[in-house]
Amino acid sequence: MHSISRRTFASVLAAAGASNLGLPRQLFSQGANDNRLDTFTIDLTGGPDYLDPALARSLRDWSIVHSLYDSIVHLSDSGKIVPLAAQSVTVIDDLTLEVTLRDGLQFHDGTPVHADAVKRGIEWVQQSDGPATGNFSVISGVELVDDLTCRIVTGEPAAWLLSQLAVWLVLLPEGITNESLVSKPVGSGPYRFVSQQPGAELVLERNPDYTWDSPKGLPLAERVTYRFVPEAVTRIADLATNQADLIQTVPIDQREAVESAGGQVIETPVLGVTFLRIATDVAPFDDPRVCQAVNYAIDVETIAQTLVSPAAHRLASLFPDSRGIGFDPELQPFAYDPDKAKALLAEAGVAEGTEISIQIVGGERDDMFEAITGQLEDAGFSVTPVATDLATFNSQWQDTSAPPLRFVSWRPMFDPHTLLSLMFFSTGPLARFDNPDVDALILAAAADTDPDSRAATYRKLGKVMQEQPGAVYLWNLTSTFGANSAAEAWSPRADDYVIATSGTGEQE
Repeated sequence: MHSISRRTFASVLAAAGASNLGLPRQLFSQGANDNRLDTFTIDLTGGPDYLDPALARSLRDWSIVHSLYDSIVHLSDSGKIVPLAAQSVTVIDDLTLEVTLRDGLQFHDGTPVHADAVKRGIEWVQQSDGPATGNFSVISGVELVDDLTCRIVTGEPAAWLLSQLAVWLVLLPEGITNESLVSKPVGSGPYRFVSQQPGAELVLERNPDYTWDSPKGLPLAERVTYRFVPEAVTRIADLATNQADLIQTVPIDQREAVESAGGQVIETPVLGVTFLRIATDVAPFDDPRVCQAVNYAIDVETIAQTLVSPAAHRLASLFPDSRGIGFDPELQPFAYDPDKAKALLAEAGVAEGTEISIQIVGGERDDMFEAITGQLEDAGFSVTPVATDLATFNSQWQDTSAPPLRFVSWRPMFDPHTLLSLMFFSTGPLARFDNPDVDALILAAAADTDPDSRAATYRKLGKVMQEQPGAVYLWNLTSTFGANSAAEAWSPRADDYVIATSGTGEQE
C-alpha cells in the first residue's frame, strides 16, 4: 500500500493527508466579515444547460456545478490533483483507491457528508446519459469501509481516473432525483442554491459551513448572482454601470471600452485547446489528404493574433502546452500554405466548389468565422456556416446529418484522456472519427501508470494525428474577463470555471 505517487499519478496528491492545505494570500479572514462582499454579480455568456452534475458538459454548467458541489479531489492551476473533500487518497494497488473524507463536512441541508456520498456520486454518473458515463464504467464498485472511508475499485488500471473524478464526481446527499438536481440542488460546496430564472439568472448564497481550508478558496460574497448575457456589448455596459462586477469573454477589440469605463481587463492562459473537429465518416473528409488540406488552408496564426489574443498561437496538436501530459515541443504546427492545400485537394479528387459546412455556437465572433470560412473558400470549397444554440450543438455530436466541421474549445487539458476518449476514440460518445492506430494509442496510454511512458505514447499520438488529422488544430485558449474593484479578491482558474471564491487553485 502506498500514497499516490508521481510514478502512478504524476505527483497527484503532494498534500495528501494534510489537514491544512494552505490558503491563497489574498484570502479574506473568515473572522473579518466586513471584508466579505454582500453581493457579487457575474455576467456569463449564457446560462447552464445542465445543473445535473453527471450531464454537465460546458464551462457554463461546470461554473455553477462546482460552486454548489465539491468532489473528492481538485485540479490545481499547475495540473496537480490535490485533496478537496478528501482528507487523503491512497493507492492500494493499480486497481484500488482508498478515499478518506474530511471529518465534519456537511451538505447544505445540514446532513453530514459520509463515504456513501462518494458511492452515490459515482453510481449517479454511471446510470446517467452523460458524457462521462462510459469512462466511469471502468469503476467496478465502491466498497464502504467506515463512515468516512471507501475504496474505489476499477476493472483495469486507469491512470486518468482522478482527473475525471475531479470534474464529474461530486458528493451527493441521499434522496436525490432528476427533478431535485434541477429545481433545488443540494451539495457541500462553497455556495447554496437560492433560485433561478432559466435563461436570465441564477442566485446562490454563501454556505456558512464552508469555512475549512478548501483549495477552492472561500466564498467572497454572501450572495452571488450569475446573469446570462450573450451580447458582449451588453456585458461591457453592465460592468460600466456596476450592474455586474465580473464579466466573461471580453473580445480583443472591446478591451479599450472596458478600461475607458474604469474597469480592468484580466487575461489568463487556460490549459485548453481550440480546434475544428473533422467528421471523417463522410466525404470528402474520409480522405486524410483532405483533412491535411484544411489544416494548411487556414492562416491560424494571423487569426489568433489579430482576432483572438496576442497570447494565442497556432497549435501543432491537441496538446496545448507543457502543463499537460503529452505536449511535444518538437512537433511543429501545420504551416499556412494555401497552394499545398489546393494540391492535396486536387490529388484527392476534390472538385472546385465542393460544398461543406461548419457548425458554430451562435453569438461567437463573426469576424473570426468569416476569416476561417473565407480561407477555406479560397482553397476551393463552398462553405456554409451553421449557427446553433449550445444545447443543439451538444445534441448533435454524432448526428451524421450535422456539419462535418464544428468549432470546439476544450478545457482543461491537464490530462488528455477525457477529450481523446470522448471525441477521438472510435466508440466515444462524441466521436465521428475511426482510426485503429489512434484507438490503440489511446488505449495504451489509458492503461499505463508510468507518467513518462504515458507521455511518450501521447507524443506519438500527436504525430499520428498530424498525418491523419481528426481536427484542424487552431490555437491555445486564453480567457479575458472584465472586472471592477469588487472583484479584487477573485482570481481566474486554469480550468476556466467562473466560481466566486477567493482561491486560485494553486494550493498543493
